[in-house]
Amino acid sequence: MGKLLAAIGKFFCFVQVNQSTVGIKERFGKFEEVLNPGCHFMPWIIGNRVTGQLTLRLRQLDVRCETKTKDNVFVTVVASIQYQAMEDKASDAYYKLSNPKAQIQAYVFDVIRASIPKLELDDAFEQKNEIAKAVEELEKAMFAYGYEIVQTLIVDIEPDEKVKRAMNEINAAARLRVAANEKAEAEKIIQIKRAEGEAEAKYLSGLGIARQRQAIVDGLRDSVLGFSGNVPGTSAKDVMDLVLLTQYFDTMKEIGAASKSSAVFLPHGPGAVADIAGQIRDGFLQASTQQAK
Repeated sequence: MGKLLAAIGKFFCFVQVNQSTVGIKERFGKFEEVLNPGCHFMPWIIGNRVTGQLTLRLRQLDVRCETKTKDNVFVTVVASIQYQAMEDKASDAYYKLSNPKAQIQAYVFDVIRASIPKLELDDAFEQKNEIAKAVEELEKAMFAYGYEIVQTLIVDIEPDEKVKRAMNEINAAARLRVAANEKAEAEKIIQIKRAEGEAEAKYLSGLGIARQRQAIVDGLRDSVLGFSGNVPGTSAKDVMDLVLLTQYFDTMKEIGAASKSSAVFLPHGPGAVADIAGQIRDGFLQASTQQAK
């Protein structure tokens, strides 16, 4: 139906130019003017005709280019070029280029294959914007042909599948190494804190034992002095032997009464009590002397 209406309109010397397009008017094969969207009187009898229509819509061209990086890795660079014909240069866009897509694609190939070999693979991923800016220089070349480059995007950089796997393994190994270092550092801190805690505990335990022994010495001294004063004819040595003997039998009683006590072998004859008393007395006297210093 549309073709029929176009044929009827042409017969009556009328042509239609669609929205977002412009018509190229010629007279006897020579360019005359650009026709805007709408209906135009076109007397074909005097040689006027519309030789074609040029779209002004934004178009996109996806270009895939295979090239090699500086470190000899083959990659496929995917670039998207958004372009459109300029209305004020529609005649140049129509007459100067027969295949604008092929022209743009050739220029993109040239720029990418000149830029990527200067970069290593990791740098190529990081400098996608710089590569896109280099491709945007295409705008100057296409402007002379009546086309405007609206946007240039480097959509993707695809290395070989084996290279991808190798890169993932390298990243995984690096992350595992960092995790191992962090774990080792954490264990080191734990050990240091544990050692500091044990040292502090031993220090406090030592202070407690020293105070306990001092209290025992003070208590024994008071007991000996009180007993000597209340019982005439007794010496401090007699009282000390009595106290030590009492403590000796109390200790033996506790060891025997405990259900899970370990075996303790001590001289237990009556004659050995004096030896034990002498050893304990010497130990207390040495402790008291060191405490006094």
